[in-house]
Amino acid sequence: MGTDEVRKDLRAAVAARQELGPEYEAEIIDSFLEKLDARDRHRSAGLLPEPAPRPRHPSRETDPGGLALAIVSIVAAIPITAIAAGMIGPFGVVICWAGLVAINFARTMARRR
Repeated sequence: MGTDEVRKDLRAAVAARQELGPEYEAEIIDSFLEKLDARDRHRSAGLLPEPAPRPRHPSRETDPGGLALAIVSIVAAIPITAIAAGMIGPFGVVICWAGLVAINFARTMARRR
């Protein structure tokens, strides 16, 4: 029984509780928990395959580089924008901001891999 099946069973239990009312709530919960226990027993006996581990993305606590890059980008954007506007004009501002956005976007995409 995969995660999708557990969700399906949980939704069915909630729907049954809504139909039958609160007086059957304990029985519905017990039935759902028995299904989960049976699933765990089957898995520990080797009758069900272990679920594939989900890839984990690094959190901000373990990889604070994204926040640092965003802060540096904003700080650097002020003089870069002023220089580009003075030398090239509005087109230069668009180019420098497109570059800053591209750098931050590339960092985000690299972190998701």
